[in-house]
Amino acid sequence: MNAPIVVAPRKPKDYASNQDIRWCPGCGNYAVLKSVQKILAEINADPSQTVFISGIGCSSRFPYYLNTYGFHTIHGRAPAIATGVKLANPELDVWVITGDGDSLSIGGNHLIHVLRRNVDLQILLFNNEIYGLTKGQYSPTSKIGTTSPSSPQGSLETPTNAARLALGAGARFVARAIEAQTPRLGQVLSRARAHRGTSLVEILQNCIVYNDGVFAGFADKALAADQQLLLEHGQPLRFGRDQSKGLRLNPQTLRLEVVTLGEQGVTEADLLHHDETNPVLADLLARLEPPLPMALGVLYCAPAPTYQACQPLDHPATRSSAAAINQLLRTGSTWVSKGSV
Repeated sequence: MNAPIVVAPRKPKDYASNQDIRWCPGCGNYAVLKSVQKILAEINADPSQTVFISGIGCSSRFPYYLNTYGFHTIHGRAPAIATGVKLANPELDVWVITGDGDSLSIGGNHLIHVLRRNVDLQILLFNNEIYGLTKGQYSPTSKIGTTSPSSPQGSLETPTNAARLALGAGARFVARAIEAQTPRLGQVLSRARAHRGTSLVEILQNCIVYNDGVFAGFADKALAADQQLLLEHGQPLRFGRDQSKGLRLNPQTLRLEVVTLGEQGVTEADLLHHDETNPVLADLLARLEPPLPMALGVLYCAPAPTYQACQPLDHPATRSSAAAINQLLRTGSTWVSKGSV
């Protein structure tokens, strides 16, 4: 009997390619790259069974910087290409790298359908609320009033909420993280990787050149404790420097509101507890924006059968052969070309 092959543990640096990284100094993408390499090392991912597929944008250079398989596709089409890759080779560990401009504009349709189909892959959506690669035009997630080369008087459009869009499309795993908070980002990526089905992680990423400080109101270390709601399944929705604040549901408005423990008889029993299997609560949390705290972590996780698991692969109609395809191509109305005129 042959002895089993023992694979030596890999380190994060083993997943780094030999390519020079061409992101701006200080770009948040560096932190995400390091976090992904660390996760791959933790699970001892086989580079020959791992593939990163990206669209167009600064973040979409990701595949070049990883020592795995990769495919740099065209604008917005990464989810479609990734679906084909996963269906053709279900054993591959497929990651999609995309940005707010890539996946929520021209690629919005592809994103919706990969989410509703629940193909078994991970989507990392880098959201910096700007088109960084093409020099700072406003994006689908840019806030109203954002000034840019394409909106010199300020954007008039209501921004797209990536997490809410994913939930509305039927996503079974939706999470949000900040690129600079690498320990928590790593935890979220680990959860996303372990989830069977499509997992979407919105990564709030600072563009130091064209949209610097867009998330400073809750991402800055001095404000984080009072402006971030760190989600943990089964735990009360508490936040604040001394954990004295929390969220409860207003029965009249059916919206979340901030309360202070100890004031007006408020106790922890009045607070909502996070239930990541509850899609209604996930949507309420995804809506939160300043002055309310930003919800970070796993908003929703409710596994369901994957697209691959639902495929009737043993059905006679799905069995193909060269002969069957040849017959199909010659069935019905056909014609013979007589050559060019």
